[in-house]
Amino acid sequence: MAKIGFIGLGNMGGPMAANLVKAGHQVRGFDLNPAALAALEAAGGTRAGSAAEAAQGAEAIVTMLPAGEHVREVWMHQGGLIEAAVAQGQPLLIDCSTIDVASARTVAEAAAAAGLAMLDAPVSGGTVGAAAGTLTFMVGGTEEAFARARPVLAAMGKTIVHAGAPGAGQAAKICNNMMLSINMIGVSEGFLLAQKLGLDWDKLWAITSTATAQSWALSNYCPAPGPVPNAPSNRDYAPGFMAALMLKDVKLAQAAADATGSPTPLATLATALYQKLVDAGEGARDFSAIFRWLAEQERGKLG
Repeated sequence: MAKIGFIGLGNMGGPMAANLVKAGHQVRGFDLNPAALAALEAAGGTRAGSAAEAAQGAEAIVTMLPAGEHVREVWMHQGGLIEAAVAQGQPLLIDCSTIDVASARTVAEAAAAAGLAMLDAPVSGGTVGAAAGTLTFMVGGTEEAFARARPVLAAMGKTIVHAGAPGAGQAAKICNNMMLSINMIGVSEGFLLAQKLGLDWDKLWAITSTATAQSWALSNYCPAPGPVPNAPSNRDYAPGFMAALMLKDVKLAQAAADATGSPTPLATLATALYQKLVDAGEGARDFSAIFRWLAEQERGKLG
């Protein structure tokens, strides 16, 4: 089993690090939140006083951070993880944050210049998947680095896919979440229309979840309360995956679309709607709370 340094022990990183411990790995972690460090210790890990300290003696170093600027700072600047990693020999570097493709490639290039292999490995599955160890990893980097990382990632996820060269994991993640954001709004609109037409939500779900409207957002995460008992819609939209994070991801997708000239008219509308949801104070709710927000609107008055 490997010695692993883990930086970023929040809602996603904490359960991921705990699953590494469960798999028999030795995990030393760092987070700015003392409660997160205490949770790691309770799970059997060891706390570190800094990111660099967490990297000491590690065979693999994992980060799970909020945004691109945090990733660049921790790996390349004051956090100094790349410099710290060089002093440890040849540890494998893995960033599981969801960030912009350019930042992922910049950090990977800095690692390569220092003689280290780095992967961008963002995840899908939310806090439920993080706790259960069933996350999907979308991985960018070399084939060799991917092979080295697989045993580590397998302790935290169920599906592990090599998407391509550095940055490809982030590209896959923002495309996935862009599609999901659009899909969730479409499912919400369908269930709200059904309600207006007097159609029972359970019956609509039974039909559409096996018909051509079938999707993950519908079958596994139905935004209308009732049909899917484990969905956030039946827990007052407790996340799950927060609306504020979905907004962050669709904005990343929009920035990438602008940079490449890719047409994304539906994603543009989805971004605007999720911005309204967050502005309404619902950013900490699950992103499927877009259903409840839409239910409160009147047709033609969404501007």
